Amino acid sequence: MKKTLLSGLLALTLCSGAWAQIQETPMPKLVQEKGKYAFYVDDKPFFVLGGQCHNSSNWPSTLPKVWETMAEMNANTLEIPIYWECVEPVEGQFDFSSVQLLLDQARQRNMKLILLWFATWKNGSNHYMPAWMKLNSKTYYNVVGKGGKLVDSPSAHCEAAMKADAKAFTQFMKYLKENDPCHTVIMVQVQNEPGTWDSVRDYSQSVDKLFNQPVPSALLKPEIFSQLETKAKKGTWSEVFGDRADEYFNAWHIASYIEYVAAAGKAVNPLPMFVNVALRAPFGNPPATNYESGGATDNVIGIYKAAAPHIDFVAPDIYQNGDADYMESIKLYTRKDNALMVPETHANSTKYLYEVVSRGIGFSPFGVDGRPAGPLALEYKALLPITDKLTQWRLEDRIFTAIEPEDHQSQRLDLGEWEAILSFGKAVRSNTQGASTAHEDSSDGHAMIVKLNANEFYCMGSNVRFSFLPQGKNKGRAWHYLKVEEGSFNEKGEWVPSRILNGDETDWTGPYVGAKPQILHISVYVREPRK
Repeated sequence: MKKTLLSGLLALTLCSGAWAQIQETPMPKLVQEKGKYAFYVDDKPFFVLGGQCHNSSNWPSTLPKVWETMAEMNANTLEIPIYWECVEPVEGQFDFSSVQLLLDQARQRNMKLILLWFATWKNGSNHYMPAWMKLNSKTYYNVVGKGGKLVDSPSAHCEAAMKADAKAFTQFMKYLKENDPCHTVIMVQVQNEPGTWDSVRDYSQSVDKLFNQPVPSALLKPEIFSQLETKAKKGTWSEVFGDRADEYFNAWHIASYIEYVAAAGKAVNPLPMFVNVALRAPFGNPPATNYESGGATDNVIGIYKAAAPHIDFVAPDIYQNGDADYMESIKLYTRKDNALMVPETHANSTKYLYEVVSRGIGFSPFGVDGRPAGPLALEYKALLPITDKLTQWRLEDRIFTAIEPEDHQSQRLDLGEWEAILSFGKAVRSNTQGASTAHEDSSDGHAMIVKLNANEFYCMGSNVRFSFLPQGKNKGRAWHYLKVEEGSFNEKGEWVPSRILNGDETDWTGPYVGAKPQILHISVYVREPRK
């Protein structure tokens, strides 16, 4: 009893950093406000400026490099896996020393954690199941493909595996509840890119019998049914969904499996939970033979919402190339019933950070350890003191964003009384309409404008010039910059100007931000006409 009490007090001390401040912090929560989602940590708005380490980096020998990289990135959250095979090496015997090490080291660095439960599914395989399960493949079985083909994906119909996963996950969540009262862990990902490769579903005889039964009533509800491709209003899976039946059937059962696991964990510790997604091509409606069938791809998000209510949101792992595919992926997962977070993306995706900030709750490139921090570190450094403000500005519709298109053309943003003209690259003097006429070969420019009031803005970005034109009743009137400050936000989130730009820095082409991201505080005014 004394040992348990001492352990609890020690955990609280590690959370608070001082005996006088021992207390349990509020549960992190995802809330919907004004038709949009906000994420709260310690009862304050929070945006995940994250980094996800490589799959095999959660070991004492590799963690020092992970923490070094996270510090260089100026990130506030580390996404890191928890391996089922390590926490339950022997059936029914649990070892959470790896979890405790993470908690201790994260608290020392004031870093939040998103823990990734690598269990039944990891990228469509079961390679993180414990060895005692792998060696008993008749009990913990995989998918059977057409014609009896052996498939390296776990079957969502394996009740024994589902119950074992739920039991281990519950112990994991219980451990967090007892040892992380200050919520160093702010979220948990349940499985990793679940789904089936090399087969659209499990075609074993027992599963075929399920497939030939009527579609569950939950999928026939109008709000879900209307999101799916259908042939009839009731009947078997094939009768209702035609060519998409196999995929929808697989998605329903994988989501139901995950729901069983998530519900068991949330019953003991209701942290926010999500499922990440290996995406399909966002255009053209490809068949499920082209991607990981059964995951929460854009065409089956409704199925996941119906089958897995204990999953708070589904999150796209965006590795798309090109602006059109990347932006469409962001759009598809920004829904009234789904918060946007990008838990994985490629290293050169900094261009899209502001787009996610303006729509969602978090952004995180994958495999950050062992790689130079790059330009994202400067972006994170600028945004880190104002993550709470970013959420509030988004909820108030004050954030406007743009990326440099592949044809380098200037972009225009409607700010109400003003139109912002964003010219990318090293532009020459603007023409009378505010658009510049030259650009660099790269197309990595991006910009975000925060509208503080009718005539005052925070303008941030890289490789971009900011200019304005009056609109509405002042359209066509003479205007100019009232003040352009270059500066940053301090640790308290207060604006601290470093200098005022004027003359050549503003008069020729508008204020310019180069490859190094900067924040400008810009005020503009319209000149009163002379009578």
